[in-house]
Amino acid sequence: MILIIGAKSDIAKKCAHEYAKNGYNLTLASRDILELQDFASDIKIRHNINVILKEFDITKFETHQEFFESLEKKPFGTIVVSGYMNEQSICESNFKESLKTINTNFTGAVSILNIVAKHLETKKEGFIAAVSSVAGDRGRASNYIYGSSKAGLSAYLSGLRNRLYKSNIQVLTVKPGFVNTKMTAHLDLPKKLTASPKKVASDIYKAVEKNKNILYTKWIWKYIMFIIKSIPESIFKRLNL
Repeated sequence: MILIIGAKSDIAKKCAHEYAKNGYNLTLASRDILELQDFASDIKIRHNINVILKEFDITKFETHQEFFESLEKKPFGTIVVSGYMNEQSICESNFKESLKTINTNFTGAVSILNIVAKHLETKKEGFIAAVSSVAGDRGRASNYIYGSSKAGLSAYLSGLRNRLYKSNIQVLTVKPGFVNTKMTAHLDLPKKLTASPKKVASDIYKAVEKNKNILYTKWIWKYIMFIIKSIPESIFKRLNL
């Protein structure tokens, strides 16, 4: 059983197809799961697998333990795709938006993954994958509130990977660059650097199969971010990024 959290997102839906076509049963967790009923029916028939829909709000931390305990079949693999991004200027002037960004991208993921990790430790098998972002590799004026929430998630996953290694559990940090999704529809993204949700999902599946620790997708972002991280702070702070 694969648990996908944030299942209404474009990347999550493609992940569902990727795992379904490889024979995995799915639990799709999201708010307003009625919106997923047609999708779940289609994927169930198309791939001849079992699909369970579960209501889940990543920002309602107090419900997470009950949610996990309610799962009849506990997941072998858990993929967290939940994410939220608003304009930097809005987050700067409205702390509710900053808090929503942090709670969706970081705090909520920590809450549910603490519970998942505790369960997997008892099984000594399985995997966790969570979608962070290249934006978390270095803070930039244009999106540092979103970026800092993803930086926190990346650091958390690094520590979780260190903790769970001895229990034979893989922890994959997924760092997409630009992705053509509903969340980025208002942005003018460079085509050569922008991945499709299908490409990201395929890369996630392959990275899990190869037991990788960190995935940059598209692959070129690994080298772009290496260059960006290498710029001295005295120079970087002057750049209009």
